[in-house]
Amino acid sequence: MAKPKSEQEFMDEVAAELRGDAEPSDVQPDEYDAAEDEAIEPETQPQSGSDELEALRAERDEMKDRFVRALAEAENVRKRADRDRREAEHYGGSKLARDMLPVYDNLERALQTANEESREVSKALLEGVELTMKELVNVFKKHGIEPVQPEVGDKFDPQYHQAMFEAPVPNTTAGEIIQVAATGFMLHDRLLRPAQVGVSSTPAS
Repeated sequence: MAKPKSEQEFMDEVAAELRGDAEPSDVQPDEYDAAEDEAIEPETQPQSGSDELEALRAERDEMKDRFVRALAEAENVRKRADRDRREAEHYGGSKLARDMLPVYDNLERALQTANEESREVSKALLEGVELTMKELVNVFKKHGIEPVQPEVGDKFDPQYHQAMFEAPVPNTTAGEIIQVAATGFMLHDRLLRPAQVGVSSTPAS
């Protein structure tokens, strides 16, 4: 067993260390400081499993919302394209149809004149006009064009008729059609041209 150091011996060793003569002690200041720093450095806590799961769920919900919105937009685009295609098919020729209506009017007037005139009209010419009118009407029907033909005595309908004039006519009621000046036409469910009529202004008697 080592002999305990006397107080004088202990003081001498401390003095020697201060002068730099003595061997360094077992515990170095640097080692002590490093150990102390390591002991007091806070540990980084890893992300918990529940937080990671919530983040994944939030990302999933966001992607799902974007997907649903993209599907809705694609469906709207498809519907618009279908509507535009149907309108182009049904109403794309409306300008041409309007330009053809005077041809119908002229043929109709020619037939009316031929039937009303007392002088003789060439039978072959009349048949030719009638066949031309029939063919024109068939072409109209093929493309969805239907006539609007009110009769004298019908009630005036502003959705399908255009009043060209009003006149007081006995034995009629106000708003009653007294003359049909021109046939109207529908292009599918759209009014291509209203029927042109004269309307009575006489109140009911």
